Amino acid sequence: MTARAADRARYDRATAHLDAPVAIVDLEAFDANADDLVRRAAGKPVRVASKSVRCRALLERVLARDGFAGLMSYTLDESLWLARSGFDDVLLAYPSADRAAYATLTGDPKLAAAVTVMIDDPAQLQLIDDARDGGREEVRVCLELDTSLKMFGGRVRVGARRSPLYSAAQVADMARTVARRPGFRLVGIMAYEGHIAGVGDDLRGRPLRSRAIRLMQATARKELAQRRADVVRAVRAVAPDLEFVNGGGTGSVQHTAAEDSVTEIAAGSGLYVPRLFDNYTSFSGRPAALFAQPVVRRPGVGVVTVLGGGYPASGAPGPDRLPVPYLPEGLTYDSQEGAGEVQTPLLGSPADDLLIGDKVWFRHAKAGELCERFDVLHLVEGDTVTASVPTYRGEGHTFL
Repeated sequence: MTARAADRARYDRATAHLDAPVAIVDLEAFDANADDLVRRAAGKPVRVASKSVRCRALLERVLARDGFAGLMSYTLDESLWLARSGFDDVLLAYPSADRAAYATLTGDPKLAAAVTVMIDDPAQLQLIDDARDGGREEVRVCLELDTSLKMFGGRVRVGARRSPLYSAAQVADMARTVARRPGFRLVGIMAYEGHIAGVGDDLRGRPLRSRAIRLMQATARKELAQRRADVVRAVRAVAPDLEFVNGGGTGSVQHTAAEDSVTEIAAGSGLYVPRLFDNYTSFSGRPAALFAQPVVRRPGVGVVTVLGGGYPASGAPGPDRLPVPYLPEGLTYDSQEGAGEVQTPLLGSPADDLLIGDKVWFRHAKAGELCERFDVLHLVEGDTVTASVPTYRGEGHTFL
């Protein structure tokens, strides 16, 4: 029996009392992935990206482990909810225009002390001031640096279009704007190198493209390390008490941790290890989060149909954004149908061994987005479900 076949047998036994659709987290794999993130961070604390987990119980579990400190959230409303729930260090990774949430933040000393907001434009400071509604609490601010690689005089750009702050001079000027403005305190810098951390460099069957990606990433790491160090020096000249410099992501933990200017690493997807993180030379993790769909039809030889399963992930549309049939091994989508809204045909010889009601296990493309589909995650240890915990959705929250 292969290791994957043994996992399938465990998951089927653990969830025999549960009807599919069902989502699980294998805690042994989850904890092993957490250990690997800490090892790669080489002594620097790992801030957990909540969007990649979206389950309070699992956020609490990982933050209780040595090597992890703080959360990186994705909306201001989520940040406030997490702070009210007892998380006392929440960095909002994206600018917000939620005026009502800003009014709440600036009117509550506990929330204002726990939450740091992201800005990259003076207009965002004005929006916060306009939203205060009498709130006088000082707002903790983090500046985001654009990490994209620009080549050939800026005619070629590689990386996400995020912050307009690119050079040390631009970031330092924004730091001075914050320092001059009453009611705000600059505490951090964030720089997420998505074109390094979130792009696999070992694409199966595409050796030339994989080599090109590795070359691009090596160039980008060198350029960013120097520019990030310059930015940090320039900002510390304005704000000597800067508390943190955040960088990285699951795919670049060890590289970012090696930079002296970075004080903490961000990561989250590496806990669940969704399918988009299978193609890296720098690390390998264990799939920890899976979902199962039930077999509801057997249309013919070598074909079964499962209920639902059409859960595409965000990003540029393509086959890599679809869940992948994982267990039993050897099932594929019908190219004419793909993953369907209410039913999904699957092809392959393993289909002939599946009966009506059996589970087919899938891996989602991006980590936390799975939790937007399920109210509960069943936590598996060995071949037993030891706990069932709500996702954000299960607690009645869809923040975005």
